[in-house]
Amino acid sequence: MADPSSYRPKPGQIPVDPGVYRFRDKDRRVIYVGKAKSLRSRLSSYFQDLSALHPRTRTMVLTGASVEWTVVRTEVEALQLEYTWIKEFDPRFNVKYRDDKSYPYLAVTMGDEFPRAQVMRGAKRKGTRYFGPYGHAWAIRETLDQLLRVFPVRTCSGGVFKRASQVGRPCLLGYIDKCSAPCVGRVTPEEHRAIAEDFCDFMAGNTSKFVKRLERQMRAASDELDFERAARLRDDIGALERALEKSAVVLPDATDADVFALSDDELEAAVQVFHVRGGRVRGQRGWVVEKIDEGLPELVEHLLQQVYGGESPEGVPREVLVPVLPPDDTAVAEWLAERRGARVDLRVPRRGDKRTLMETVRRNADQALARHKVARAGDLTLRSQALEELQEALELGEAPLRIECYDVSHVQGTNVVASMVVFEDGLARKSEYRRFIIRGGPEGTALEGRTDDTAAMHEVLTRRFRRYIEDRSEATDIEGTDGDGADDGDDGGRSGPIDPETGRPRRFAYPPQLVVVDGGLPQVNAAAAALAGLGVDDVAVVGLAKRLEEVWLPGREFPVILPRTSEGLYLLQRVRDEAHRFAITFHRQRRSKAMTHSVLDDVPGLGEVRRKALLRQFGSVKRLRAAEVDEIQQVRGIGPALAVTIHRVLHDESPAEPAVNVTTGEVLD
Repeated sequence: MADPSSYRPKPGQIPVDPGVYRFRDKDRRVIYVGKAKSLRSRLSSYFQDLSALHPRTRTMVLTGASVEWTVVRTEVEALQLEYTWIKEFDPRFNVKYRDDKSYPYLAVTMGDEFPRAQVMRGAKRKGTRYFGPYGHAWAIRETLDQLLRVFPVRTCSGGVFKRASQVGRPCLLGYIDKCSAPCVGRVTPEEHRAIAEDFCDFMAGNTSKFVKRLERQMRAASDELDFERAARLRDDIGALERALEKSAVVLPDATDADVFALSDDELEAAVQVFHVRGGRVRGQRGWVVEKIDEGLPELVEHLLQQVYGGESPEGVPREVLVPVLPPDDTAVAEWLAERRGARVDLRVPRRGDKRTLMETVRRNADQALARHKVARAGDLTLRSQALEELQEALELGEAPLRIECYDVSHVQGTNVVASMVVFEDGLARKSEYRRFIIRGGPEGTALEGRTDDTAAMHEVLTRRFRRYIEDRSEATDIEGTDGDGADDGDDGGRSGPIDPETGRPRRFAYPPQLVVVDGGLPQVNAAAAALAGLGVDDVAVVGLAKRLEEVWLPGREFPVILPRTSEGLYLLQRVRDEAHRFAITFHRQRRSKAMTHSVLDDVPGLGEVRRKALLRQFGSVKRLRAAEVDEIQQVRGIGPALAVTIHRVLHDESPAEPAVNVTTGEVLD
């Protein structure tokens, strides 16, 4: 732990302007990002009497080793920069909103040539419109089944779509008129996109125009005595109405709003939001957040950043209803308006239907917090206990807040891969997992060319910590602050070891306190030798053997035996099992790819894009083999020479070699 006075900037050096500040630890890792109306006032508050600080804030200040800031012109700019840095650096001491469950969305892939409607979870993808979230995936499928009568948008996977295109027959949905069958050309790409856009408009809340349009068409068909078509349109109207019935009507038709509510205790707060579009509840979502020393107004501000920071403009509604206003509600409302491209009404409802709806949302938040308390009961205590037990049993100088575990996976020495998983504060940090393809032992060593477990472990640790040394050295060379602790401005406010290819911080620049390897003494010794060879002497290494769950230390004749009921052993087992799962998943992917080798992979100069273009044009390798050179050359990107090479490889023809006189060596015509 650092002494805060060792890096406290002088008060006169801190500007009074609005800005964003960052605390860094001894490894230059960003551990906290914040914004302030007055940087001087805010930063000075961190360096007061430590006993007056909130325990988590006190830990953050003691963990920090430096502080730096960037001045901005307005508080709206501060909001934007704070959100950008939180997303980029993922600081461990910032408020994190964790989903209380994995919510499914109804997604339409508008970025595809033929948009597809499907159920999606996880991170949102560019070019895809999302509706929801829904409580259950079956609710999405029921709604989608009703709407496909009116909006026959594609729902099949890429493989089904491709096969239907090749054989010239649509799938079952195409035959029962629940798909417009763009795969066989029943509709053009433009017509199918228009269907998908109408579907998105309906899901976004513009429902009345479609119902009225179908009613007009039904009356017109009836007047023309086309009763069969009128009956079909009547059924379509019924399908739309049944889909609408699944969304509760809570507010007037023109209301587009997100309604937030919170329920909190001393440690955490549960957040619920109802998404209201066209007066109907279109989705519900919840989070749980650990409270620090901030009040509910600050939590609401960070919540709005979390929800709307990455949203597309149509994701921000006209009204945002919150239980309490953020500290600077004017700046937040202006920021939301910039995100939406139009005015956003940010307020607390005081009476009427909106206040009643907020009470309903709050009751949901109360129930979510109660459920979370049951799951939380011993979690924080047990994690702390596990880290303390490992510190004591392994004789570490400090608790291993960052643990990295490595595992090797292969089948009889083939497709050798390795995994690295990271746990911080006893929890998995999946964004920092890494996978390695083993190349063989280092040149000039006893391990050269070997691919057994010890050689693979030596290679992986060598590669990982060589990167750590390089990134740390680069951070020392290119990264610095002025004497007053402010950014030098050379990197646009993103100091730290930056990857020039991705523009993001290099994660290998941060060392663990503990390295765990899956295996016994041989693997541990190989890992320790790799670290010693690089001069890394401040990282502890242990191995966890599967058979008896023994903990091995390098150079020790006997293992450390932790009690079966030990929380420290349980944490090591979780880390080891996660590394094994991650390694074997990668190995299976590599093995599967090797088993699906195509003859086109053997064509020199033929890359993945051109391979796909050939298969898209001919449908299969069999048809491509039957094609002539001129036909192959018609494919975009395939030149005359490459077409000849492809034809030769597919027909197993080698280039004609010149005849040579074996006596004189003369080339004959």
